[in-house]
Amino acid sequence: MAKLSGPGRRSLLIGGAAAAGVAVAAARVATAKPPAAAEGPWAIELFTSQGCSSCPPADAYLGQLAKRPDIVALSFHVDYWDYIGWKDAFATRATTDRQRAYARVLKQRYVYTPEMVVEGIGHDTGRERAGIEKLLAEAQRRSTRRATPELSRTQNGALTVKLAAFPLDGQPADVTLAIYDRRHSTPVASGENQGRMLENFNIVRRLKVLSRWDGAAASWTIDDAGLQPGLGAAVLVQHADHGPVIGCNKLEPMVSG
Repeated sequence: MAKLSGPGRRSLLIGGAAAAGVAVAAARVATAKPPAAAEGPWAIELFTSQGCSSCPPADAYLGQLAKRPDIVALSFHVDYWDYIGWKDAFATRATTDRQRAYARVLKQRYVYTPEMVVEGIGHDTGRERAGIEKLLAEAQRRSTRRATPELSRTQNGALTVKLAAFPLDGQPADVTLAIYDRRHSTPVASGENQGRMLENFNIVRRLKVLSRWDGAAASWTIDDAGLQPGLGAAVLVQHADHGPVIGCNKLEPMVSG
């Protein structure tokens, strides 16, 4: 049963940098190298829906966060509000399942939109900056050493992900790839946002776990990444089964000039 829960969010009760702008031209390779641990990057995942009237402020805030080199900002569109008048073209069951997995791990009674999950350790609506900045500060306090992947794109379009050896203390980690559209403008003809032009940023269109990682030095090559201007790639390294993020990075090709 859908209900409004608290100011500025819609809920559904449930059971239970890197260098972001890198020119890409013929015979060049784009690379996002790991910075110092204190510099991040840090992961922020927004769960949103074009059918939710509470979401546009959080969408706009994510767009601002996406410009920061120390933030990997990703937007996951969920499908459980599609029935209330507007079907979100970017919503998938996989992205909805990811939010439900976080709800289980973070011991939430319900899923809601908008929801920003920061570094896999906590969540807030994202409609106000203070709550997110507080979670970021806590994540930085906890994570003084990072397993930050190096991402590179070769001239033939393949994406390579490299991780240096990292002490996981017996806790395996999932290495997850997200391919995302940098921005979309959508005129909404019905539902709660009827008549509005919605702006969405870093919309995840493909999500794939590359490996369950044991902490040894490793690399992966994704031949069909399909990176081009207008798209981006992010890799999250987090303790298995949607635990805390211990490293992340992004690579966003730009039109060469």
